[in-house]
Amino acid sequence: MSHMIQLDPIAALMLAIIVALWVAAAVASIIMGLRRDAVAKSRARDVERQGALLASAPAVPFRIGQDGRIGADPRLAHWLGLEAIPASIDEMAGQGAGGISVVDVEGLAADVNAAFQAGRPFERVLHLAGTDRVLLARGRLAPPAIGDGVIVWLFDNSEAERTIARLSADCQSISDALDSCLALIEAAPFPMWHRGPDLKLALVNSAYVRAVEGESAEDVVVRGVELVDAAEGRPPRATALAARDTGRIKTHVVPVTLGGQRRTMRITDVPMGEHGVAGYAFDIQDLEQTRGELGRFQEAQRELFDRLSAGVAQFAPDRSLIFFNQPFLQFFALQPEWLADRPEFDRVLERMRETQRLPEARDFPGWKNERRHWFNAVDSVEETWTLPGGQHLRVVAQPLPNGGLLLFFEDRTEQVQLSSARDTLLRVRAATFDNLFEAIGVFAADGRLHIWNQSFRDIWGLSDADLAQNLRVDAMVELVAAKLADPSRAQLLRDLVRIATVDRQARTGRMALADGRYFDFAVVPLPDGNALFTLLDITASRGIEEALRGRADALEEADKLKTAFVANMSYELRVPLTSIAGFAELLDAGYAGELPGVAHEYVKAILASVGRLGSLVEDVLDLTQGAAGNLPLAEEDVDMGALLGEAVEGARKAAAAKPLSLVVDIDHDLGMMRGDPRRLRQIADHLLNNAITYTPPAGKVTIRVHGDDDLIVWTVADTGQGMEPAQRAGIFDAYPRIDASNDEGKQLIGIGLPLTRQLVEAHGGSIALESEPGRGTTVTIHLPRRHVEHGDG
Repeated sequence: MSHMIQLDPIAALMLAIIVALWVAAAVASIIMGLRRDAVAKSRARDVERQGALLASAPAVPFRIGQDGRIGADPRLAHWLGLEAIPASIDEMAGQGAGGISVVDVEGLAADVNAAFQAGRPFERVLHLAGTDRVLLARGRLAPPAIGDGVIVWLFDNSEAERTIARLSADCQSISDALDSCLALIEAAPFPMWHRGPDLKLALVNSAYVRAVEGESAEDVVVRGVELVDAAEGRPPRATALAARDTGRIKTHVVPVTLGGQRRTMRITDVPMGEHGVAGYAFDIQDLEQTRGELGRFQEAQRELFDRLSAGVAQFAPDRSLIFFNQPFLQFFALQPEWLADRPEFDRVLERMRETQRLPEARDFPGWKNERRHWFNAVDSVEETWTLPGGQHLRVVAQPLPNGGLLLFFEDRTEQVQLSSARDTLLRVRAATFDNLFEAIGVFAADGRLHIWNQSFRDIWGLSDADLAQNLRVDAMVELVAAKLADPSRAQLLRDLVRIATVDRQARTGRMALADGRYFDFAVVPLPDGNALFTLLDITASRGIEEALRGRADALEEADKLKTAFVANMSYELRVPLTSIAGFAELLDAGYAGELPGVAHEYVKAILASVGRLGSLVEDVLDLTQGAAGNLPLAEEDVDMGALLGEAVEGARKAAAAKPLSLVVDIDHDLGMMRGDPRRLRQIADHLLNNAITYTPPAGKVTIRVHGDDDLIVWTVADTGQGMEPAQRAGIFDAYPRIDASNDEGKQLIGIGLPLTRQLVEAHGGSIALESEPGRGTTVTIHLPRRHVEHGDG
């Protein structure tokens, strides 16, 4: 157990006081420390804020000491494009890329030395090498608080330099433009001037000086010489004042005297705000004269439009109708009173639509809007309108320089119809040409081939390229020469075309091609100056012609032989027939003794047969002589009434034997004619005998003869069986043939009608036959009373 130390009260009090003082001192120290720490922290924060503020500043400061050493922020190296902070001014130039130029380094060093020596501030522009950046260096002596040296601030002046350069360029451009404007004003051929804010003349050009007959622009401005004395009763300055006060351009037309001539000028004052009023003057004397002439021209033009058959309408720049002629009213059925109110273009179109004088349009507003563009068109616009009534209009829209529009309406209905008809004719012509058997080519007056058909092309072997260029005949000759059997005759084509187009003469002929074909050609001049060239392929017909010619020659030779044979046979037959007839007559007369009754009948039959055979031989001989052109013919005056009467009486016995009816109708005053009586009797006998022979029993034969001063008309008709068309075709053949049967069914030799034809024609007449099966036959003969031999006048 320890012993406690006991202090007396005073000692304890003293100790307590000392402890209290010590504690108070400790507390005071702590409080002062805390205060100093707060102040230090506050100052540190201020330094931090100032550093941040300095770091964010658009400039970089650095200090250059008396020894030339540089103290700077790391940003200096970045701004200069260097890898490290330069230690001196010389190092600011850098060794490679980056740094300022050597010239700027030397200038900056000189400025720093001057600042050290004289203490004056400086500014210098620094250019970074290899870039377009520009830095501005501003320096002065450092304040004593910082120490000795020079403080330099670097500013990035690149944008400012560019702005200065741009503004300098703009300033120079404005200056140049102003100079150009002043030069233009000076060179203007009309007076121009400018009044200052006091409305006195401040600037005039040379044209103004010449107009007022001044010595110089300065003299005119100093003396204030006005171009005109008054405009609209007011002095020039008053009109300029009115323009300035109203802020509107004022224009006046006034008469002036220039160079001793009275002219009309248009004065214009242009307000320019607080800078005064500008003005210019135009000599419009010629313009006024031209405007007057234009007005007179427009009047004459409108009078001309009134006389046109085409409809004309003119619209002003505001699209109102200002002129129309009578055909326009007629085309569109518009009222002149309504048009006199100057309706707008759209209203005119709508009224045309109401009268059904516009083409049908499904979208009429769109159609109308397209027509509005005519006012702004560069060139004229042409359209064709087909109206509901079938009328065709040609519409020409001509935009006018003043913004107006001139419309022409031409009725093309007739032209369209004619064009359609023409196109149809051309198509028909083309189709006709291409389907013709002949080859056709039309050559123009210049020798070019204009029209051709397919046959023409095929014959000459021409290509599409050749035909497309409208070959000249000269070029065509070279192409087709090889096609001809004789190429040397190719020039004939050119000569034929020349003869037809120049000499206007037609030519025909025949040509042979190398392939064995033959063509007939014809070249005919046409009324329009062209030449028509035709080719007809006659190859087949030429072969047939040659065959027929050979056959005809053979037939002609055979006919001659036959004619000679028949003539000889006729003469040879006469001798035995004469002998037979003579002996038969002796027997009949009883010179050989009296004959029994039956023998006597036999002799009569022999005499009749000999008579018929002799008559037949005579007819055959006459027929052969007629065919050979050797038929003898007498010239006598013949009483035709008596001759025909005897012939009829001779035929009555044969008619009664059939039996059949013989009807006779002969004029009593038939009169005379020139001819051979024997041959005329042969004609009558043949006709009557032929009619009686071919008419069945109970039939009828009619003979009618009448005449006038020139002709005798002779008709013999029967009611026989008639003839087929094939029989009628050869009824007048020149040689005998077996063509019919008598009532006993025996074949008859039909030489009567051929001989009759020869005899009629020998007398200058004509014979005609009409016959139908079952309806009989009618033969009609016309004989002239005065026969004229062939070849006589």
